Amino acid sequence: MSSKPKIRVLVVDDHILIRMGLKTISEIEPDIRIVAQVEDGEAAVEAFRQHRPDVVIMDLRLPGMDGVQTIQALQKEFGAVRVLVLSSHRTDADITRVIQAEAAGYLLKDMPLPRLVEAIRAAHAGQQYFPPEIASRLPEQLRQSKLTPRELEVLQMIASGRSNKEIGNAFGIVEGTVKVHVTNLLEKLHAADRTQAVTTAVKRGLINL
Repeated sequence: MSSKPKIRVLVVDDHILIRMGLKTISEIEPDIRIVAQVEDGEAAVEAFRQHRPDVVIMDLRLPGMDGVQTIQALQKEFGAVRVLVLSSHRTDADITRVIQAEAAGYLLKDMPLPRLVEAIRAAHAGQQYFPPEIASRLPEQLRQSKLTPRELEVLQMIASGRSNKEIGNAFGIVEGTVKVHVTNLLEKLHAADRTQAVTTAVKRGLINL
């Protein structure tokens, strides 16, 4: 009987105590494995190239390239990457930069370990994770993940169980245009299908059921 594949995690932090603390996750959570630990952004890109982890946990303040710049470097070379930013700061400016970089989440270094584990699993599942103390401070336009007003309307109709044809009739647009909106929604919400898009949107407060 084959065991379930583990979530492979890369840790990027220039503080050895943080790296040692995060390494304990591998020892207490059977579904998570730390595949590498590095100290800066350049090393992170090389480690990602070598290990292709499922999730990256990255300090926002790094020597050389900072966390956001490293996310951008990873995205440029590897496309969509699932990065959880780790920080001891909770300023609006930092949160905004991380959201705009399309990170999978923003974590605080003083958060309980079980919540960090929850964030890793959420990121691996293609979801975004923001603890309540961070989510409450997200600007409204960022919480909407850059969705256009029409995309939000289409998303609400999908949540109501409407088909593409029904959505097109409701808005007076052809079914092909609806399909384009749906494709954009899935991409922006990092969702594999319509159901996951709705689930993600509800969790992030974009729509109501």
